[in-house]
Amino acid sequence: MASPALLPRTAPFGADEILSLDKVLAAATPVQRAWLAGFLAGIDAARGEAAAAAPQVRPAEPITILFASESGNAERLAQDAAKLARKSGFKPTVVDFADLDLQDLPKAERLLVIASTWGEGEPPARAARAYAELMGDGAPRLEGITFAVLALGDRAYAEFCAVGRALDQRLAMLGAARAAERIDCDLDFEAPAAAWLKETIETLAPAPAEEAAGNVVTVNFGGRGESEPGRTPITAEVVEHVNLNSSRSDKETIHLALGFEGAVPAYEPGDALELFPENDPALVDAVLAACGLGADEGLREALARERDITTLSLATLEGFAAATGHAGVRALLERDARSWIRGRQLIDLLEEHPAPLTPDQLLALTRPLPPRAYSIASSRKEVGEEAHLLVAAVRYVSHGRARAGVASTYVADRLKRGAAVKVRLKANKHFRLPDPGTDIVMVGPGTGVAPFRAFVQERRAVGASGRNWLFFGDRRFTHDFLYQLEWQDALADGSLTRLDLAFSRDTPEKTYVQHRLWEQRRDLVDWLDNGARFYVCGDATAMAKDVRAMLVAAVADVKALSPEAADAFVADLERARRYLQDVY
Repeated sequence: MASPALLPRTAPFGADEILSLDKVLAAATPVQRAWLAGFLAGIDAARGEAAAAAPQVRPAEPITILFASESGNAERLAQDAAKLARKSGFKPTVVDFADLDLQDLPKAERLLVIASTWGEGEPPARAARAYAELMGDGAPRLEGITFAVLALGDRAYAEFCAVGRALDQRLAMLGAARAAERIDCDLDFEAPAAAWLKETIETLAPAPAEEAAGNVVTVNFGGRGESEPGRTPITAEVVEHVNLNSSRSDKETIHLALGFEGAVPAYEPGDALELFPENDPALVDAVLAACGLGADEGLREALARERDITTLSLATLEGFAAATGHAGVRALLERDARSWIRGRQLIDLLEEHPAPLTPDQLLALTRPLPPRAYSIASSRKEVGEEAHLLVAAVRYVSHGRARAGVASTYVADRLKRGAAVKVRLKANKHFRLPDPGTDIVMVGPGTGVAPFRAFVQERRAVGASGRNWLFFGDRRFTHDFLYQLEWQDALADGSLTRLDLAFSRDTPEKTYVQHRLWEQRRDLVDWLDNGARFYVCGDATAMAKDVRAMLVAAVADVKALSPEAADAFVADLERARRYLQDVY
């Protein structure tokens, strides 16, 4: 006869376990069942006492990590800082300046700011709105907050780390207490930034909290480009090298198609490739000769491939004066050295103020040669195992000497078909296409059109129903209409809905893309009112600012708004990620 079922089938045991327990309990006497009940209750009580006696894990304390990033370096450092903060007992919140609501700032008990400077002292484009608000009269008081600032910049610019410096001063002015002295980092920021973040977070950290077993975070700041997943440089082969300008143009814009032997970088429209250039061999020889150094092949190789031998900064002058004791350079530093530096490069210092240098002294005057990022001008759905770049050769004369952009002339002059080049993917998640049904407006003069070629290829490949409107400009229609036949084909097949052109040298008065925006303002505002996204790519110094100002003017005119209300309309587009910029 089967034992009676005592446990319900819904008991928290497996089917076999229920059968076993039923057999034991069914055969047990009332005394045995009572003893078993008491025994189990005793176990629970003992465990409860042990839990009460165990150390209590204190809740992690909050820290806000605020970043302002243009090229992605500040954002990556913010994510690294968050990992380190978790390990140190914090509960970090990472906030992009583009998403900052200034009224939330007083709630941040501890504030770690990582900010890049763009160009001559400008904040990154996506951070401009919140940065202006923070610097304005309406900024809230920040008493009771402790903060620290890590500034990123480029010593090639006079306003080195200006945004980080300004934020450091402004937070203190608003009443926040400085927990650590600001650090200003150049392009080789990894090591100093890592050391500063570690020390600063340890200073801010609460007493050590109990860590969950197996939940220790290891943070590796060093060698970022060589070890970070997806960031390891790979070798590509030049499969196409075409100058898109005519022979009568005063410009030289190279369409560079790259092929890959192994896996193609997993890029998306809007991403960039960082290209690792080499210095002009003639400039390398001139630098060596000016220093009185012979033909040391190891040194020559290092200068050609690894060191920045063009940038001249106050730090370079100071290092040269300290190494050589040169009286002329010391006197220059006591006068207006900044004005002398403007338009000059390292070779000017070495030739105009000659002094012998050792190889180590020369290397100490230079910094690592950085890669140059170029927007990818193709969609993998259309070009397959390739990636295309659009590179304008930079050539000019300054102080009587011909100058050349390091990366752009490396591409134009030395990267011919069949050549090998090192590249690395630089993702840009802040410059992505919307869903296929959304309309897009693209403003991309000159090489700024590169990502929009990728956008149109992608939308064609996926059969997107959203409309695509491109504003393109350059100097002359006949000589400088980049990808002209492709745009005409795109209009014919419907993958490009509208194309407005501005060729500045073809009219008595220069006409730029922002003037075409004004001419088409009614249709443009109608597209925006119906959900279109607005994209801008190109020069940050003038074009991007002029385009935004013209859009504000267009909105004010079409909607009969005040300039302030129209600016607020555009600011709302920016907050909603419907006004996106990729500027350089």
